[in-house]
Order: sequence, then structure tokens, then C-alpha cells
Amino acid sequence: MKRAFTFWGLLWLCLCGSVYGETLTVTPDLQPTSLTPVLRLLEDSSGELDFAQLQTPEYQARLTAWDQPAANFGYSRSAYWVSFTLRNPTEQPLTLLIRQDYPLIDYLDFWARDDSGNWVKTATGDRLPFASRPLNLREFMFPVTLPAQSERSFYLRFASQGALNIGLSVSSETAYLSKLEVEQLFLGIYYGGFLVLVIYNLFLFMAVRDRAYVYYMGYVLSYGLYFGALNGVSFQFVWPDNPWLANESLVFMLGLTLISGVQFGREICAGRQLAPRTDRLARLLLYIMIPLTVIAPFVSYRLMVTAFTIFALITSVLLMVMGAISLLRGSISARYFMVGWVALLASVVVYVFKTFGWLPHNPFTHNAFQVAALIEMVLLSLALGARVNEIRKRGYIDELSHLYNRRYFEEQLPREFSFAVHSSTPLSLLMLDLDHFKAINDHYGHRQGDRAIRAIGDLVLKQVRKPVLPCRYGGEEFAILLPRTSEEQAAVIAQRLVRRVAELDLYEMPLTVSIGVASLERGNFDAALQLFEAADMALYRAKQQGRNRVVVSAPEVGQADAGAVTKRREPAQVQ
Repeated sequence: MKRAFTFWGLLWLCLCGSVYGETLTVTPDLQPTSLTPVLRLLEDSSGELDFAQLQTPEYQARLTAWDQPAANFGYSRSAYWVSFTLRNPTEQPLTLLIRQDYPLIDYLDFWARDDSGNWVKTATGDRLPFASRPLNLREFMFPVTLPAQSERSFYLRFASQGALNIGLSVSSETAYLSKLEVEQLFLGIYYGGFLVLVIYNLFLFMAVRDRAYVYYMGYVLSYGLYFGALNGVSFQFVWPDNPWLANESLVFMLGLTLISGVQFGREICAGRQLAPRTDRLARLLLYIMIPLTVIAPFVSYRLMVTAFTIFALITSVLLMVMGAISLLRGSISARYFMVGWVALLASVVVYVFKTFGWLPHNPFTHNAFQVAALIEMVLLSLALGARVNEIRKRGYIDELSHLYNRRYFEEQLPREFSFAVHSSTPLSLLMLDLDHFKAINDHYGHRQGDRAIRAIGDLVLKQVRKPVLPCRYGGEEFAILLPRTSEEQAAVIAQRLVRRVAELDLYEMPLTVSIGVASLERGNFDAALQLFEAADMALYRAKQQGRNRVVVSAPEVGQADAGAVTKRREPAQVQ
């Protein structure tokens, strides 16, 4: 066992020595390679150390090898000096590209020796005009030439009010250009996705005029602009000569994103109706974020970006809670909202932890937030569609009985009739009336009358299944449309309903119903209205013949008396 520990310990030391050395050997076809394992770092807490001082033996000794997988320091007031050494063992000079992948570094200085051996400084950063960059790219790129069979050191100084993420890599020009083509393709697809969502939902808004679409478009648009600033795209293409605007737009767009996101969440989850307490907290958050967003460009960048990073986490948690409450209380659109928001919350946590230096800076922690945001946008668009359907369905639902209402019935009857005629399939219609409903209201009160309506609605929903369309036609009258149901089958269903209603126990309040049945078979009706009138006439006959029974409109079927099935119960007063 002791030998095993010794073996693995020596192996670990060898691996560490090979990974965290101070010199990286390069080749002509070098693929993008991280420089983190070969970095030496020095923290300058005062920010006053200059390059000449750094070259003295005292400060050279303070440059220590970096032995962590990533070099990110959160919101640090210190400046960081970085050094690394590259070795070219080939017989030809090599042109390489040094890349810093995080574009939001305020001040980034780079030192390399020229052919005469003199140090040449390149001063750039996102607080300087974009033209200060050696190459016209959204990230910081420093081209260097390494003479044949040589070894050279390079220095960089990082200072920033925002998160300080050091993501250095080196590659050959050819390798980087092939990578750049793929990267630009994905960026085009990514931002194109945001634009497509905005345009698509703009057309939907023009059709439905629902303000939730306004909040959604604001959310998507501000998110896209925020990521444009975060990735350095807007600085490169929109305002390359205005570093102040490039920096302050990041915080401003983040604020707009959070505000429109909260408003959209409140609207899509019906927060005021379904989650009033959480909705009040959301409004309080808005009252804080709106003025902060307005003043953000004129206040300390470090303070504002820190505050809004925390607000992003709070907002994500709050809206997820609101979505969960709405989902539990029956909101269909909250399903898509929750899936999208859970994905976003997980990525926001990762990004916030990375920003504060609690997680390493790498492609996953930097880009997971952006990928999850686009996925969330698609899911929220689906949530909007579900909301429209939900609102439309709500307009078709009778609130008391929870059945479809008369409007829905009058829209569906002609459609179902036309389909039955063209497909040569049967279609039946039941017209149901609650017997002695006026007497129930007079004797037991309108509250008990409402209970009776609800009881009938619940019973109908339990006794019939799709594609049956049960509707409350008005007052105590119900209509049940039975596609692909013959006259005989419809009569059986009607008899079962009469029997089940008579068996209801509503605290000494007897209930019975009368049902009229009419069926479209063998072209016996020319129009949907004729089918309706036949069922309505059959219902009238059932009422005239003593109630609590089923009457079928076809003469050959006659009537089915439910009184033989269950003892008829008469109320105190006859309607």
C-alpha cells in the first residue's frame, strides 16, 4: 500500500511539472492552446506598479507560477501582471496569435520584444477606442513573431472595474482563422435567433393585441443587445469610437432585460391573480431596478454591474417561484415558463459564481448563460402560444359548470355537422334540462341552485369522454355534442345521465333531468340547425311527458323512460 501511494504521488508530481511549467513549446500548426498552465502572475493591489519596476529582480521574483485551472478574480480592484514564455524549436520563424477571450477588460497592456530586442507596448482595452486593438476583432488578439530556435517571454497587465477573467491562449494564424469562421457562423445564428423571435412575435402581437407580447419582445431584444455588449460585438460594430457607451450599455441593457423579464413573468404567470404575494415582491423589485437602470450610466460601473448581477440571481429565483405557484394553480402556460426558467436559473447561478470568482472562467461557464437564454426565449415563445390558447379557451368555458359555453357550442355544431356529412359518420346531440330549476332556486336559494348546476357539470364531465363536447347552453339547459355516435349509443348515454343525476346526494335537494336526443344518420337532416331543433323538440316532449326521462326525436325509437330505472323524485313545487 505504501509503495502504491509513493508511485501515485510521484506520478502526480510529474504531471504537475509537465502541466504547470513556465515554457510552452509551439509548432507551425499549433491549435488554440490555453496559456493558463504556463502563466506567472503578480497581483498589484495598489495598481501603481509599472513595467520598468516589474523588470527588476525584486518583482521578477514575485511573479509566481499559476497552478489553478483558471485565472479569474471576480470584481477585484487590483491590477494583475501576467508573464509567459514561448519556445520555438523549429528552423523557421513562427507567427502566432495571443488571444484574450474575455472582451470586457477595461485596460489591457501587452509587451513583446521587437527584432532589435527592445520592449514594445500595445495599450488597449474596452475603455479605449476600438481602433487601439492590433486586430479588428471583438476579442483581444496580439500577433507575435517568434524567431527560429528561440525562446521569448511576454507580459500583460490586466485592470478592470468589472469581472477580471484572464483567458489567454495561443495558436497559429491558420488554426485561428478556421476557428474564427465557425465562431462567426455560430454568432450569426445566435443573434439571428433573437431577431427571428422578435419579428415572429411582432406579427403575433399585431394579430392578438396581447401586451404580454410587448414585454416578451422587450425581453428578447434587450437580452440580445446585452449579449452583444457582453461578447464585444456591439463595441466592434455599433459604437467602436465610444468606449463609454460600449461599457455603460452593458449595465443599462442588463437592467432593461431584468425589468422586461419581471413584467413578462408577471403577465404570463398571471401573478396578480394566481400568486399575489410573489407578485407584490416582483413589483417591489421593479420599483428598485427601474430608477437604478436610469441612473446606471452615470454611477460607478463596478457598483452597478455588481448590483445588477445580484439582481439577476434574485429575479431568476423570484420568477421561478411565481411560475411554480401558477403551475400548481392550473396555469398551462406556466409549464413552458417553468422549464425555460429552471434552465436559465441554473445557467445564471453558474455565470454569477464565475463572475465573482467562485467558479473557473472557461468556455462552459462563460457561454452556458447565453445558450440557456436562447433556449429559454424559445420556450417562453411557446408559453405565449399556450397563454393565447388558454385565454381563448377561457372565453369558451362557463365559469359555473366548467363546461364549454354557448358561444363554443354554436361555433362547433356547424363544423361537426359538416364533418359528419362529408365523412358519412353519425353525429348525435343531447339537449339536457334540469327539472324544476326555478323551484330549486325558490325553495333552496340561488346558492343551492348554483350547486346544482356545478353538480350537473361535474357529472357530465365524468360520464363523457373526448371527442364528446359538453356545453352549458344557458341557465339550467345543457347541450352535449356526440361525434361518431349513433342514435342508439346516444340514447344509452342519455339514459345513464338521467340515472346518475337522480342518484346525486345534495343534502336533501332532489335533482332530475330531462333529455332530448337527435341524431344525424342516413342524411335525415340538411342543416345543423335542423339537428338542434329536433333535439330541442325531443327535450320539450320529455318535459311534457313528465320529466326525468329521455325522448329520442326519431319516431321509430320512441322514448326511454328513466323512471323504471330509478325511483322518480318530485320536488316540493312543480315548475
